Amino acid sequence: MFTKTNYFVSIFFLICFLACKDHKEQKEIKKIFSYNEMAVVTSLDPAAASNFENIWPVNQIFNGLVQMDDELNVLPSIAKKFSISSDGLVYTFDLRTDVFFHANPCFTKGEGRKVIAKDFVFSFTRLFDSKVSSATTLLNCIDRSEKTNYKGFEAINDSTFKIHLTKPYSAFLNILTMKYFSVVPHEAIDYYGESFRTNPVGTGPFTFKKWEEGTRIILQKNPNYFERDEKNERLPYLDGVNISFIKDRETAFMELLNGKFDMLSGADAFNTMEVLTRDAELKDTYQKRFYLQKTTFLKTDYIGILLDEKIDYVKNSPLRLKAIRQAINYAFDREKLVKFIRNGIGVPATCGFIPKGMRSYNPALVKGYYYDPNKVKQLLAEAGYPNGENLPELVIHAADNFKEALEFIQSQLGQNNIKVQISIEKPSVLKQAVNACEYNLFKKSWVGDYGDEENFMNLFYSKNFAPQGVNYFHYNNPKFDDLYEKALVATTDSAKIDLYQKMEMLIIDDAPVIPLYYDEVIRIVDKNISGLSINPMNLLNLKTVRK
Repeated sequence: MFTKTNYFVSIFFLICFLACKDHKEQKEIKKIFSYNEMAVVTSLDPAAASNFENIWPVNQIFNGLVQMDDELNVLPSIAKKFSISSDGLVYTFDLRTDVFFHANPCFTKGEGRKVIAKDFVFSFTRLFDSKVSSATTLLNCIDRSEKTNYKGFEAINDSTFKIHLTKPYSAFLNILTMKYFSVVPHEAIDYYGESFRTNPVGTGPFTFKKWEEGTRIILQKNPNYFERDEKNERLPYLDGVNISFIKDRETAFMELLNGKFDMLSGADAFNTMEVLTRDAELKDTYQKRFYLQKTTFLKTDYIGILLDEKIDYVKNSPLRLKAIRQAINYAFDREKLVKFIRNGIGVPATCGFIPKGMRSYNPALVKGYYYDPNKVKQLLAEAGYPNGENLPELVIHAADNFKEALEFIQSQLGQNNIKVQISIEKPSVLKQAVNACEYNLFKKSWVGDYGDEENFMNLFYSKNFAPQGVNYFHYNNPKFDDLYEKALVATTDSAKIDLYQKMEMLIIDDAPVIPLYYDEVIRIVDKNISGLSINPMNLLNLKTVRK
């Protein structure tokens, strides 16, 4: 017989059951960090990590010997410590013994094995193959002579790895933080072959789960990751990462508002006029749901000038005259360019070519160009074109995404009697033509691949002339080259900083380039996310993120 007592007992147990079920379901809710990538990921092989869209997921899956913190300091990673010989030619790395590759069918029984020094010999040697990687030029300093048995990389034992250089190279440790230099297992390369790009096996905080090309990439937590936090809790905190590929920024922004994404990154990823104030702060409308991350970015946007008078159109161009190049640098307002055209994103490039965020950046010592119509007038007259009379019209070649900024510059130059025409090109056409030295005046940007000023100053080294190198200006100054070569072998930061600042002052005076602004990393992040760091390399680190 069903009594009131039975009824209340039943209700009690039902409530307990539902409460336990609800608690269990809450425990099972996965903490997945989701972001959108507007560009195309082409490979998850670190050997192909040459752009941000590839680098970001690769950084979650792989580790290298060393890593860079948010202040651009080089720290240990798989190498627990490292040393450099007194002559700067031998780098020795003592490896951790608790780092394992992800579990994968390429291994016996599918279990990931321990990383040893021979894995780095294999991984780095693989980078010499230009069919595999574009990092080959970064290895020009490796000593593969008879002295090193033609290898350059050496496994002394399972936990000691050595690199031999042909000559001292002060930026080398910074270069090793690049994702190219991640460790990969030879078993995975043998097992997957060319399809390793879609079947990555690393040691990182997240393991690869699925890639639906053009739709999404799914990563999941590596339960055996070697790094721990200050409380000795194993990283990462998240259960996984979901990467979407929505190309339309309005659609992506709506998905952010709907809670599908935890972050949008980059000024091109959302309508900055809609979301940000003129001072590049988040508008009140969005401050309840989101917070803004913003920091300096190791990226300089510039207009380059080809100086090689062996080329006929350069020989006959007024740009061959230093006074004209300097006049253009003084003829537009970088402050207004950043505030009104960039909506406050970026820093006016009034301190040379090396961007804010680098150790040598010092506006008090390195004084670049600013808006000064009187100096423009003076320099035009000095060059033989008083008030711009008889000065031929100049043509700036650029990609479409910079048209508005160039129109602003064109207008200001015109007000200062310098006539400029804008030629819009497809990015691929522009890149090829600039590399082939076909344009006298061109808009480009340079992003730092590693946290050393050498990465920016090598654009002006005379031995790096395009098309073989990145000196698109064909700038040639023996004084600059001498300072550059001294910086390559400098052993202290203070010595390097002094040399780079002297190089900058030569560049500013010779004016082979028109620096526009130093860019900024900018992200809109949902307030349910904490522990998301931001750095001048614009490297996405998710191992310390909580949701």
